[in-house]
Amino acid sequence: MTEQILIALEGVGKTFTSAEGAPRRILDKVDFALQKGEIVALLGKSGSGKSTLLRIMAGLVPADGGRASYRARPIDGPAPGVAMVFQSFALFPWLTVQQNVELGLEAQGVPPAEREQRADAVLEMIGLAGFGGALPRELSGGMRQRVGIARALVTNPDVLLMDEAFSALDVLTGETLRNDILDLWDSNQIPTRGIVVVSHNIEEAVMMADRIIILSSDPGRIVSEVAINLPRPRDVDSPRVRALVDQVYGLMTMRPAPLVAAGAVPAPVQPDYRLPDTDIDRIEAVLDLVAQPPFDGRADLPKLAEEAELPDEELFPTYEAMGMLGLSQVESGDIMLTPLGMRYAGADQQERQEIFGRQLLANVPLAALVRERLTADESGTVSEQPFLELLEEHMESDEAKRTLEIAVEWGRYGEVYEYDYHLGRLKLPGLEPK
Repeated sequence: MTEQILIALEGVGKTFTSAEGAPRRILDKVDFALQKGEIVALLGKSGSGKSTLLRIMAGLVPADGGRASYRARPIDGPAPGVAMVFQSFALFPWLTVQQNVELGLEAQGVPPAEREQRADAVLEMIGLAGFGGALPRELSGGMRQRVGIARALVTNPDVLLMDEAFSALDVLTGETLRNDILDLWDSNQIPTRGIVVVSHNIEEAVMMADRIIILSSDPGRIVSEVAINLPRPRDVDSPRVRALVDQVYGLMTMRPAPLVAAGAVPAPVQPDYRLPDTDIDRIEAVLDLVAQPPFDGRADLPKLAEEAELPDEELFPTYEAMGMLGLSQVESGDIMLTPLGMRYAGADQQERQEIFGRQLLANVPLAALVRERLTADESGTVSEQPFLELLEEHMESDEAKRTLEIAVEWGRYGEVYEYDYHLGRLKLPGLEPK
């Protein structure tokens, strides 16, 4: 059985140190094995450490806990049998397509004639024959990503790692390129024996993978695994594929929290919780969409994503915010508005803001803490700095700043507090300047 395992992670953890010197746990006790002949997709929200996990497998980032191995050998640097495709294409703009593709072979000491022959062969296989002399700026986004994939495949990798390789492309281009990779894989035109794909797109993961791993956030841990026993190519509209998409949506929208009574809305228990990165307009737009026909208060999440014309990575934080505020619940791949959510959808602007403010104080500890300190201060004003410092104990400074910005936006909308951008101070609503 051991010889069937390409990459193994045992209790892998990773901690980074913020600019302020505070440790931040990115991954914690991750156990994972990539078997020969399988494609595995990694899904998770922001902060789940998906890309970090992929870089540990590639030997680009060392784990600082547990053990990572490739074919039973410890990964202590870039493994010769592992290649990676990046989201950003990562091409050298001053090199031609041919030269970019040959880079990995050159680093391995492959003679020039063999490099050229192998690069020509893989460029033809990936649909870039005749473009070897072009510079990256002369190519479309899809063609540039094909160069990145060709550069990985030319080394004949045992394991191919793909970090959101299709997310920077438009939908049709990404789907075409994904299908081309699957055709090469399923027809055994490439020697690769295992693929790991990091994705934000649930439908893409279901269409590609034999297994889907779902990670939690802050820190990243494996919380769910879905096996997909369907032959490829898969019909995106088939009942079995739609059922799997619904299942994964349901797992992705579960919020880890202590057990609560049936029907209760779980809330974060700490003020330093990373708030979902979404704004008021998006929350209300999605809520209104769910409230209206044809959904009438309950929507299938994949259908809602299609109707909203927004990608999953933008909708997931919106779902979380709606749930956090007690306006909706997610169950079995469906989002349902609570009675309060339906009332909110039918309310005028003033009532919406009143509901939002009440729910904010009841369910978002950071907002409640700001209001509490404002009320306790005789001046009715406080600096933002203590709240930033609190957040920076558990997240990077830019993430802390963004979390506070979200709390400020939500608090101002709910008329819970106001904010002076020039002074960086929060204050009670209606407080006259001195």
